[in-house]
Amino acid sequence: MEVCYQLPVLPLDRLVPKHVLSRRGAISFSSSSSLFGAPDPRQLSQRRGAISYDSSDQTALYIRMLGDVRVRSQVGFEPERRSSHPYLCIDFRTLHTRPSSGSTSADSSPERRVHRLLSFQRYLHSSRLLRGIPQQIPLHILDEDYTGQARCMLEKVGTWNFDIFLFDRLTNGNSLITLTLHLLNQYGLVELFQLDMLKLWRFLVMVQEDYHSDNPYHNAVHAADVTQAMYCFMQEPILAKSLTSCDILLGLLAAATHDLDHPGVNQPFLIKTDHYLATLYRNNSVLENHHWKSAVGLLRETGLLSHLPAEDSLNMERELGSLILATDISRQNDYLCRFRRHLDQDNLCVSNASHRHFLLQMALKCADICNPCRPWELSKQWSVKVTDEFFQQGDIEKKHKLEVSPVCDREMNTVGNIQIGFMTYVVEPLFAEWTRFSDTRLSHTMMGHMRLNKASWGALLREQSSVAAGPSSPGTDPEDGAATGGSSSKEIPQGSGES
Repeated sequence: MEVCYQLPVLPLDRLVPKHVLSRRGAISFSSSSSLFGAPDPRQLSQRRGAISYDSSDQTALYIRMLGDVRVRSQVGFEPERRSSHPYLCIDFRTLHTRPSSGSTSADSSPERRVHRLLSFQRYLHSSRLLRGIPQQIPLHILDEDYTGQARCMLEKVGTWNFDIFLFDRLTNGNSLITLTLHLLNQYGLVELFQLDMLKLWRFLVMVQEDYHSDNPYHNAVHAADVTQAMYCFMQEPILAKSLTSCDILLGLLAAATHDLDHPGVNQPFLIKTDHYLATLYRNNSVLENHHWKSAVGLLRETGLLSHLPAEDSLNMERELGSLILATDISRQNDYLCRFRRHLDQDNLCVSNASHRHFLLQMALKCADICNPCRPWELSKQWSVKVTDEFFQQGDIEKKHKLEVSPVCDREMNTVGNIQIGFMTYVVEPLFAEWTRFSDTRLSHTMMGHMRLNKASWGALLREQSSVAAGPSSPGTDPEDGAATGGSSSKEIPQGSGES
């Protein structure tokens, strides 16, 4: 079974005969065709799902095997109109790769410039295979000592000082798969929803694969970290006694997929470069819509929820989208004002389904940007990673004569001033309201870490400025999920999900 998951997926135009691609109607695929090569033409008409090339059917656009954008022009649709901006020659597949000394890019035809409509990561794997480059496939059989340590860590998965970096090393880079599967089993959701274990495993493997490992921050380890934090929040007494099994399942799935197929650049970057995703979603929650539709595509391709009534599975897909869309940092004030208003009026009713869903949204928002509230050694690592990703985007913008986005200029910003600004204007207001809602040991632990981390970053900045004067203007996070840290001589009691 493991060998099957390691095989890369070839692009659509290499899997499906040309006479099939020329059809104007719909194309459907089986899960086996994405693993073992070209599908049997006799089976194409028997597929349950369908892929529409109508741009109004946005969900269908994100079925995984849609292939390259050029396929849309082959079936009779005009490609998206794009400006002559120099960025359009850039491929997401090469954003974080270094060109080899012996290779040349003489072939600059438009066909070589086409972006993947869905998973850039999967296209990278397939293109490497086609070029004869051996794929670096990790060995999934670990030493018993490592697996034993990973199991010991899972016994304390509800503690706030859970070291996701260590856990990722102990699971050989499979932290998202291992953690999510463990939590689903711990809640009894696999048995309760009668989830097929093979489909579930395949779904989680594909989710982890579609996070870009080349992204310093928005990768599968970040998704695992958010999933662990989401579990801690759902274990808080006020939520633990009121959430339904469906709420918990949606919360875990949303956390695991909330940044699926993130390209490593933010929404303003996609908008100012006229990227097709920005056009598709009319510059509104571009990345979050892409994450959601990518997750729906995986759910449908694997058939994880296919045994449920159609209406139930569609409702779950919509609610999954509602949770993921809530992580849009540009809508932070809208959710925060609504949350504050509910708390001021004391009218949150956990027995109300819509109120529970809103609380799940707030919990996921907190989990997504909780890095400033982690212990210093964890928080500092996240700070460096998210800043590296910002600066990489800034370098691309400078290279192509674009206006550099806020906090993405490495010559004008430092890790410390970015994090202080992010904590002051984004994290602290949100977690202050969360503490009002859930006044527990965990909430006070998080607030304590954040205050110490913020003070420590300030001390580091003052130390640096005393050595050499430098820019220190605070910034804010242009995309969801920044991290911070701070050194401290005080020890904070560690809260947990069970407290």
